[in-house]
Amino acid sequence: HCLAVRAVCQREVDCDRGNGCSWKIALLRNYWKSKVKQDWLSGKYSNIPSQHSLPEKSMYPMDVDTWGEILEAELER
Repeated sequence: HCLAVRAVCQREVDCDRGNGCSWKIALLRNYWKSKVKQDWLSGKYSNIPSQHSLPEKSMYPMDVDTWGEILEAELER
């Protein structure tokens, strides 16, 4: 699970590890973020007509850099 989360949230996991978090804490802090981020990056929400059409688990608190990655992926589609 740690490697799968790091594949999507490398910056976030590396930052947590660099700040002294154990792998377990880094995994707990980033697991759901990685799931939501992967859905956004894969284009799952690219053609949603309104906010009401988004699934319940489509949002998660993410930093500016993460949203920047998502927006760049959208622009490349």
